[in-house]
Amino acid sequence: MLRLITPAAAALAAIAACATPAEAPTLATMIDAAKADAARRLPAAAGALELVQAQAVTWSDGALGCPEPGRAYTQALVPGWQIRLRAGTEVLDYHASRGGALLLCPPGRAVLPPAGARY
Repeated sequence: MLRLITPAAAALAAIAACATPAEAPTLATMIDAAKADAARRLPAAAGALELVQAQAVTWSDGALGCPEPGRAYTQALVPGWQIRLRAGTEVLDYHASRGGALLLCPPGRAVLPPAGARY
């Protein structure tokens, strides 16, 4: 099950990710979900979306690498993906968990795991 979440809901999503869903998402399904969300947000660029980067990562906590100021998150490693799409001159940075949580991380908020922490 794929779901788009807000950063505030990321902590709950990280907890839910501990349970194995009936059909765990794959990187391909998460890329499709990110493209669908980007097309909804930027309808004029829907046909010109380009995959810039898709990589497996291990997020350092339940914020999925996109902490919202003033919020608390679970302090547990969360396996997932970072998906970057280009729409014209704009780059959209999506963060996902292997449990199916997907969020668009605003520019300047991303906290990426160290290179050695890739899953």
